[in-house]
Amino acid sequence: MATSLSTSTTLSLSPPFPLSNPRKPTSKALFFFPPKSNPKNPVLKKKSAPQIQASATDFDSGLLQQAIELVKSSPPTWQSALLSNAAIFALGSPVLLSGLSPPGFAAAFLLGTLTWRAFCYSGFLLVATYFVIGTAATKVKMEQKEAQGVAEKMKGRRGPGSVVGSSAAGCVCAALSISGIGGMALAPLWELGFVASFCTKLSDTVSSEIGKAYGRTTYLVTTFKIVPRGTEGAVSLEGTLAGILASVLLASVGCVLGQISIPQAVICVIASQIANLGESIIGAVFQEKEGFQWLNNDAVNVLNISIGSILAILMQQLFLQNWLT
Repeated sequence: MATSLSTSTTLSLSPPFPLSNPRKPTSKALFFFPPKSNPKNPVLKKKSAPQIQASATDFDSGLLQQAIELVKSSPPTWQSALLSNAAIFALGSPVLLSGLSPPGFAAAFLLGTLTWRAFCYSGFLLVATYFVIGTAATKVKMEQKEAQGVAEKMKGRRGPGSVVGSSAAGCVCAALSISGIGGMALAPLWELGFVASFCTKLSDTVSSEIGKAYGRTTYLVTTFKIVPRGTEGAVSLEGTLAGILASVLLASVGCVLGQISIPQAVICVIASQIANLGESIIGAVFQEKEGFQWLNNDAVNVLNISIGSILAILMQQLFLQNWLT
């Protein structure tokens, strides 16, 4: 039996569950990854203004402390001498330039450095005292001296020749002390010679300048003939007394600073006056005479201070040492 099934089958193309449309964009999760730090290029944090100022202050304080420690070096070194001298010359340049020409200022700077290296601050203060008193005496009644034609050139401002002529013997003593010639046994002698040389020069400067300003009667030391003020080899009572006082004052400063003893201060005063008498004789007999044109004031100053320094050392060895023993 044939059975004929007539059924209508409907095929649905729709799936039993929904499928996602591959063409439709889907939302994706976004992830943030911080950049890796590069150890070769570290990120530097900027300092604030107060932090920068504090760092600069600490740096300046450190430098200042190092400079102070260097200046306080004992015994002094060339570095401490140079630094100390530079600071003092920078601060005192107005005063120094009132008594020194620019080349003289440079020469004085070298003298100050050598002095500090050899005898520390005490030697420097001695030379500074000499400079202040000597400059003041030179400027006394400057207009009157200029009118009479006996004033120092450049209104008393000293050039390098004058600086060297006034300090040559002291520089030699300083160099002997630095080099250690004679060891500790002779070190006090070099310091004595140093003080005596500046006592001699200050006495000479003050006696000459005060004599030209206030001397009533001026005598030639070799003949006692009355001569005009400012004559080479001439002396006056007022100038001589002022020179002795200046020598006593500077020797006392050296004694207070511990450079010399009281008996040695007496030696410096005596040696300075003998040397100044010798300088007056040299000036009267040889200076400005034919055949001695080279013997100018600077050369005479070198002879003068050398005599004073050597005499003080000899008197210490021949008389004072024997008396103390």
